[in-house]
Amino acid sequence: MRAEAGRSRVIIEGVAPEIDGGRFPIKRIVGEQVAVEADIFTDGHDAISSVLLYRKDDEPSWSEAPMTALVNDRWRGAFAVTQLGRYRYTLQAWVDRFKTWTRDLAKRVEAGQDVAVDLLIGAEQIEAAQAYAGEADAARLAGYAETLRATSNPSTGSGQVEAARQALSAELAGLMDRYAERLFVAAYPKELEVTVDREQARFGAWYELFPRSCAPEPGQHGTFKDVEQRLAYVASMGFDILYLPPIHPIGRAFRKGRNNTTTAGPDDPGSPWAIGAEEGGHKAIHPQLGTLEDFQHLARRAAEYGIELAMDIAFQCAPDHPYVKEHPDWFRARPDGTIQYAENPPKKYQDIYPFDFETEDWQALWQELKSVVQYWIDQGVRVFRVDNPHTKPFPFWEWLIGEIKRDHPETIFLSEAFTRPKVMYRLAKLGFTQSYNYFPWRNTKQELTDYLTELTQTQVREFFGANLWPNTPDILPEYLQYSGRAGFMARLILAATLGPSYGIYGPAFELCDDRPLAPGKEEYADSEKFEIKHWNLDRPDSLWKLIARVNQIRRENPAFHANRHLRFHKIDNDQIIVFSKSTDDLSNQVLVAVNLDPHHTQAGIIELPLDQLRIDHHQPFQVHDLLTDSRFLWHGERNYVELNPQIVPATIFVIRRKVRTEQDFDYYM
Repeated sequence: MRAEAGRSRVIIEGVAPEIDGGRFPIKRIVGEQVAVEADIFTDGHDAISSVLLYRKDDEPSWSEAPMTALVNDRWRGAFAVTQLGRYRYTLQAWVDRFKTWTRDLAKRVEAGQDVAVDLLIGAEQIEAAQAYAGEADAARLAGYAETLRATSNPSTGSGQVEAARQALSAELAGLMDRYAERLFVAAYPKELEVTVDREQARFGAWYELFPRSCAPEPGQHGTFKDVEQRLAYVASMGFDILYLPPIHPIGRAFRKGRNNTTTAGPDDPGSPWAIGAEEGGHKAIHPQLGTLEDFQHLARRAAEYGIELAMDIAFQCAPDHPYVKEHPDWFRARPDGTIQYAENPPKKYQDIYPFDFETEDWQALWQELKSVVQYWIDQGVRVFRVDNPHTKPFPFWEWLIGEIKRDHPETIFLSEAFTRPKVMYRLAKLGFTQSYNYFPWRNTKQELTDYLTELTQTQVREFFGANLWPNTPDILPEYLQYSGRAGFMARLILAATLGPSYGIYGPAFELCDDRPLAPGKEEYADSEKFEIKHWNLDRPDSLWKLIARVNQIRRENPAFHANRHLRFHKIDNDQIIVFSKSTDDLSNQVLVAVNLDPHHTQAGIIELPLDQLRIDHHQPFQVHDLLTDSRFLWHGERNYVELNPQIVPATIFVIRRKVRTEQDFDYYM
């Protein structure tokens, strides 16, 4: 035990946020606050002080933020993260002799007691603090100490009152906070961490398309140049990330045919996720898409539209990938001498060989896979969607992401982990910036409310960045199969407004492709994963205009940029879900109501907590529907909504409170 430990009387416990005892970092975005709470207390009745210590990982010294007492020995402090990378934070607390003295002095003066000795005690503490102050502050402290000593004589009662008034001044309290000696400080034994990402890690709209399906004429293989021609369309809908499935050569051995059949025809292009052929592997580009220079030109053109390219990282190989010949020990051999292909029984993926991460040569395998990510970073890519990360070891991902983000903290990793909750959350803790999740299968009001509450109002929000997708090339949810155009509209608005980050797989989504492979299946008929498609983007029933409007609303209303203040509200109809979001200062408040029934008009009475929204109970307030530009004047907590799914199955209201101007007329803001 340290010599001081026996005299350190303050306890620090119940620190939050703290993930798994400090094993993993929490996550924040540049400019955000890290608010930390803890239970801090001591024996007896002495006053205590506490500070929150924080520093960037590469800084040698700590900065301090004060902790403020809440209730029941709970304390709170906060600091801002202003740079990308990692921060650390911890806490210190101590019995504050000066605060104890001033608290008790005030009580004694109020009771009319003689405080001569008390003033001498205070003078001694102030004089001790002089040793730690600069010249100017030391002089001010000396003046206070002199006043307290001069008026400590019992015969100078009125002088004692004046000295006590000075002793209790805010200036002296501030000086003593800075310079009073901290005796027997209790230090929290852990240094907790914060991973700080850029804004795109929290707020963004993703659009997925297959480059090979972008050719202007049916029957042709699309190229990167064709994708360039598609950029204006993607930008017109307001997307800022364009995600491309794997762009590498596709294996020919055991190539899959249309609809995932095991026999491919001569013209079947195969699945982009069957990576590698004689033309190269994970660092090569499919020759029919173009060259590396074409890819770089596409990235530059996308940037001109305000769009960032996201690449797919799929750590698996086609049977004719160069790795299979060069490093056969990186794959698992079966007793008959063949290599084990990927399986998810009863599904078989004969065109894919998974890596054997238990190989004796595992360190070389790790380094090579890291080099794949680094190669594409060198080409300017900073956003990666990672295929099936839950089928690779956790230690690998923690190492890989840590290595990459150490040198490139702006990198974003999206986890495509449709897996069990604990596995999905572990991947997020290990470093994945965002994750796919269960949103595609949460359909009822109760399901959506419970799930989004878990993601935003529990400890999960400290490390898990949900990216909501209503569809993917792998998943055509049952709801979209029977709900028609109205269902696609509803799921779009739910994804875009419930989540700061969301995405769609298009053009299948905006063209409302609802054809399953078979009844009871959630796979697309004629899936684009196995064939080249030609989409008619000019169809009159396309949702592109609605998508564009929704994304515009998201950009223009900061309340949609985060989920800290997501709250669900009561309505007397289980077919309608109602929720609100706001900025920290309530300068922007939005209210969303969505009809979950794609076939019938639904109506109900919304109950709003006006106090929580800081709306005057006695004044009307305006709600402006940003989808239809309609405006309604509401009164009180209960108000009516009616939603026809065949027109627009939702409202996105911005709340405009009534205010009085200096010119003495009313307007709404």
